[in-house]
Amino acid sequence: MTTHRADRPLAGIGMRLAGTVFLTAMFAMGKLAQERGVNLVELLFFRQSIMIVPVVIIAAIGPGLASLKTTRPGAHVRRATSGLFGMALNFATVAMLPLAEAQTVWFTTPLFATILGALWLREHIGTHRWGAVVIGFIGVLIVVHPTPGGLHPLGTAIGLGAAFMVAVTSILIRQIGRTEAPLTVVFWFGVTSSLALSLALPWALHHHDTRTWALLIAMGLAGSLGQICLTSSLRLAPVSVIAPVDYASLFWTTALGAWLFADWPTPWMWLGAPVIIGSGLYIVWREHNLRRIALAAASLAE
Repeated sequence: MTTHRADRPLAGIGMRLAGTVFLTAMFAMGKLAQERGVNLVELLFFRQSIMIVPVVIIAAIGPGLASLKTTRPGAHVRRATSGLFGMALNFATVAMLPLAEAQTVWFTTPLFATILGALWLREHIGTHRWGAVVIGFIGVLIVVHPTPGGLHPLGTAIGLGAAFMVAVTSILIRQIGRTEAPLTVVFWFGVTSSLALSLALPWALHHHDTRTWALLIAMGLAGSLGQICLTSSLRLAPVSVIAPVDYASLFWTTALGAWLFADWPTPWMWLGAPVIIGSGLYIVWREHNLRRIALAAASLAE
């Protein structure tokens, strides 16, 4: 049943594309909120707690609230821990870097996923993929161009840390997704992380004007819808099919960065971004090709 459920590429691509739109809007609103005095704890709390509302509504209308029950609380805690840490690094990145440059740095996620595959999952990584990883990080150096006038070095480092945590979280979601529905995964991510953040909220919560509160609510809703879309896409189609869709987010971040913040990408970004994207796409293609060859060999062996 798992194989059949995952073999819906068009639905997976559509979900992934919608997810990139929602999450780009979320980060843009998060950047605006930080400029209006919202701190990181507030940002994360409203991002995580508001996501629970649409999930419960969708579950009530669809499969029922009973579908949100889980028998794997430990797995959800691990996923929430890595996801919350990654989200904090993401918002810290957009506070320091323009949206398009932040997104370009986040495109190193497939590179970190390859490294984690070798070190954590004990996967065999050949010279082709290791070469793509090296070339991808050369692309990062091009984007950063560590010279006077280059990107904020701390912001870049935090962005790379965020990409690493997204790679970790993707592996955990993929593992949980074998037994848990997307709504269940997103629900417990929101509940677990909101409870943890609420411990710090009494010291972090500040007064804001109506427009800022509206911005926080809209950000939370966009983030929840994006999270549902991304989690659903991992169950609807293989990573090799949906991963390239993530690069569409560069168009959204470029447009929103120019419109909302008057941030235009530098020539260095346009030089380095294709290198990073090309490396990521090559890794995805290589993994897909090797998997296809392995399946063909296994079929012949039978």
